[in-house]
Amino acid sequence: MAGNERMAKAVDSRLAKARAAGRLRRDRGDLAVSASFDVRRRRLHVELLSGSAVAVPVERVQGLAGAKASQLRAVEVTGRGYGLYWPALDVDVAVPDLVAGCFGSKAWMSALARLAGSTRSAAKAAASRANGKKGGRPRKASTAAGPAASAD
Repeated sequence: MAGNERMAKAVDSRLAKARAAGRLRRDRGDLAVSASFDVRRRRLHVELLSGSAVAVPVERVQGLAGAKASQLRAVEVTGRGYGLYWPALDVDVAVPDLVAGCFGSKAWMSALARLAGSTRSAAKAAASRANGKKGGRPRKASTAAGPAASAD
């Protein structure tokens, strides 16, 4: 019985923390009042409780890249403004993550970063050449190869 009581207290504690975090988000105005899709610019436009607005390219949001305009227009505000939901895509996005600039899981964000890092442009090539003229990237300090051998 004691184990069940501890588990119930832990659940109650987590629930209280989640409610407090929700109240803080509402107080800051980080929750959505409305959301729409701008077809011409392919951007998700979210009006926040604070009176601010956020516009995010849908290609950068996990689960929305490549979706049809008709699917993206059907966005719904859920969870008292905490989430956005696209029924045709079965995609949920947390509004606080959009506000924070996080548009997906760590794996999705890493994939976007790799894609951005592999982009080739004239400006990037010129910067690389200029860096090369300065001697290039500094070498890493070498470390000893493995633990020291013991003498027997």
